[in-house]
Amino acid sequence: MGWIPTARAGNAGGIGNTLEDFIGIKENNLPIPNAAEWEMKTHRIGSVSLMTLFHVEPSPRALKFVPLVLLPKYGWPHREAGERHPLGELSFRQTINAASPSDRGFKVVLDHSTSKVLISFSAKAVDSRHEQWLNTVETRAGLDELGPQPYWGFDDLMHKAGSKLANCFYVGAETKRVAGKEFFHYSEILMMQEFGLEGLLKGLEEGWVFIDFDARSGHNHGTKFRIRQDRFPSLYRQVSKW
Repeated sequence: MGWIPTARAGNAGGIGNTLEDFIGIKENNLPIPNAAEWEMKTHRIGSVSLMTLFHVEPSPRALKFVPLVLLPKYGWPHREAGERHPLGELSFRQTINAASPSDRGFKVVLDHSTSKVLISFSAKAVDSRHEQWLNTVETRAGLDELGPQPYWGFDDLMHKAGSKLANCFYVGAETKRVAGKEFFHYSEILMMQEFGLEGLLKGLEEGWVFIDFDARSGHNHGTKFRIRQDRFPSLYRQVSKW
């Protein structure tokens, strides 16, 4: 069909929404594959931006770790506190992996002996420009390791990913703009089968899979596992190009 105008102007997800409209898939936010037993993901060819794989909050779930521990004990003033949000609004936004700690000292740790993906904090790894924030952390929580550490069990991650991403069509499109409107040329399809947890864990260790926290005092936007778009096929044991 060549170049197709976006069906969702101004929508970052327009590339996927446009394709779904053409093949008759109704938009949904359910944690299930969006094309029967197959998931469909789209991407801009050549992009290395991050793509969300799935949302899942850490254990222990009963603690509601992000809103009740990470935000009040390790959060920092939201940049729009006192303006768009109430005075005193805190933010906890971190996109981290196991390759290196963030500038606020947070890092992913894989413990193969207990089959867990853990979140770790090291005060020694905090960048000097966050010294004032670190002083408040010392008062609120102390400077030791998180206790308990939030985590995801390997089996839980496999169940979460396997239920949604077991098999996937990965559709790539070239993009262009004409008179301010975006157009897509869907020109590449990968058929990817047999999601493997080993790829996800390897990605966390090597730094191309990320855990993304996005919360503020008034709202937790959800904890996500994300991946560089160009590495997505690395999560599958069988990949064929159409």
